[in-house]
Amino acid sequence: MQQIKEKLLQALEAAKASKSAESLEKIRIDFLGRKGSITTLAKNADFSKMSVEEKKGFGQRLNELKTFASEQIKAASEALEATVVRHKSNDLDLTAPGKGRRLGALHPITLAQMELEDIFQGMGFSVLYGPEVESEHYCFESVNIPHDHPARDMQDTFWLKNQLILRTHTSANQVRTLERFGAPIRAIFPGRCFRYESIDPSHENTFYQCEGLVVDKDISVANLIAVMKTILSQVFRRDVRVRLRPGYFPFVEPGFELDLNCLFCGGKGCPTCGDGWIELIPCGLVHPQVLRFGGVDPREYSGFAFGVGLTRLAMMKYGIRDIRYLNCGDLRVNEQFSVLM
Repeated sequence: MQQIKEKLLQALEAAKASKSAESLEKIRIDFLGRKGSITTLAKNADFSKMSVEEKKGFGQRLNELKTFASEQIKAASEALEATVVRHKSNDLDLTAPGKGRRLGALHPITLAQMELEDIFQGMGFSVLYGPEVESEHYCFESVNIPHDHPARDMQDTFWLKNQLILRTHTSANQVRTLERFGAPIRAIFPGRCFRYESIDPSHENTFYQCEGLVVDKDISVANLIAVMKTILSQVFRRDVRVRLRPGYFPFVEPGFELDLNCLFCGGKGCPTCGDGWIELIPCGLVHPQVLRFGGVDPREYSGFAFGVGLTRLAMMKYGIRDIRYLNCGDLRVNEQFSVLM
């Protein structure tokens, strides 16, 4: 029996080396099959010449040998199966067709915002963010909007039950920033805004702005115009026609509207622009009262502020004629704007 056990172990070692399931099956048949070594050993035993004790001992050793052989063959089979599975998982079929990996896409407003942030950071501006749910003080009072101003009317503003509001503009960050950092300061505040108004191809109740604020000594309109021209030339990468016209905004004095000549119709007039011009950047010199609210002395410092319409900028840059596409949730819109753009 010891010889049979040794032969079994030698055969199993050879089977492991060959990593063949067929060789393991052959070993099982050779030792445990109907004509196998262990089965033949039991058949050839001459029990008539054995005593009761000898028969008992022989039977016990024979069962132990069968159990040992079964366990060894089973363990070898499981180890071989695990090796095969592991090798299959690591196999690289060089003849198989490649799997395309898609980098994905970004929302066009996100692309416009990221580009603006890069441009302004290159000009030494900080990029700061503020809350979308604002207090009446920061959204209106601190930027010189009195109680009777139309922006406080329920037709323009979403009021919440806790006396807070959804901010109507990113200008709410002006005084927050002055209180925190003081002057001098150069910063932009990109983010989402909300207004209760009718939706059409160029208006939405949810839109994105990028507010800018510069406060320093001896700031003038010339500084404002220089920054605006630099922004637009880098964003559109071409010459564009703009116009600067007087505009009223309570937080700047004097105030201006910087309009962009419509890139869709070339200024002829279309459903997107109406009269050939698209209002893009409200701007002006910071009102002295706003500087006072921020703890800055207007006799020592001056500044300018502007609000770039990120939503309209994205429309102009990527040729999106209807603002409603941007908030519709249709992934086919986003899929057109690769992350590599």
